[in-house]
Amino acid sequence: MPSSSRMHELLCRGARVLVENGKVIVLTDPAVCSCPYVKAVYKIDKIDREAVKKIVEQKIRDYGYFSPNRCLKSDLIVPFGSSEMISSVMGDLIDCAVVVCDGAGSVITWNPDLVQGIGARMNGLIRTSPIREVIERIRKEGGDVLDDPRIDQVEAVKKAVKMGFRRIAVTVIGLYAESIKELREVEREAGASLSIFSTCNTLVKEDDVRYLELADVVCASASRVVRERIGPRTLMQLGISIPVFILTEKGKKIALRYLEKVRSPILISRVKMPYIVEDKLPILCDECQKCAENHSR
Repeated sequence: MPSSSRMHELLCRGARVLVENGKVIVLTDPAVCSCPYVKAVYKIDKIDREAVKKIVEQKIRDYGYFSPNRCLKSDLIVPFGSSEMISSVMGDLIDCAVVVCDGAGSVITWNPDLVQGIGARMNGLIRTSPIREVIERIRKEGGDVLDDPRIDQVEAVKKAVKMGFRRIAVTVIGLYAESIKELREVEREAGASLSIFSTCNTLVKEDDVRYLELADVVCASASRVVRERIGPRTLMQLGISIPVFILTEKGKKIALRYLEKVRSPILISRVKMPYIVEDKLPILCDECQKCAENHSR
């Protein structure tokens, strides 16, 4: 499990980013040019390649991402975030979670603090190199990884079942949406109960909708496809700027239990789903008039 040569790849605002031995290389343009979350957390109005690089570099500098010093604790609370919802019901509605961490791959954990520490600022991890120090601390904090550390949520759920867990939350990014179908098959064969959180969906295509429909909770990210195709099927919606769609009764129970612990004021209303306020949404580059004008010059 060498720590000397490390390569990690992730999606950040729809851009593919490579982190190689601490160096950040933005491989493609971001799909999003403006995002309320990015503006609030990173104070960035216009998202371009340089902004994406700064976001990833800040995670490395401040929290040790993609390094042996990876921070596994977090005070950051993302409203209606997947890690926040999962950690809030751990030991109650869920026995363990299968999440993804840089330097470890798929992680099985029964520690809600570890769920939050891993997931608060991590999104869109595509592949990662194992880092011995990170894996050792995960195991010390109440977690485990695959024997061959890598990102494979299906195999990690199978391992969680073998470890004796039955009520399992699992996160799946849009790029791997097809694995949601496999996860449901594992659930059925194992007699388990999976709560599937579909995340990082900015780049999902129409063909992915059939898989997202099998999830319990779907984050719309910046995807118009998700808002238009998944939104009308939702039982409950959390948030407006980045809507989170609750598709099942199981997901609804998790969301309601999570909301019990939210201390900020909450508005509850009956509306036709989805409830969309265009002015508050992230703006995709291919839908942005300013971006189109810049490209035409």
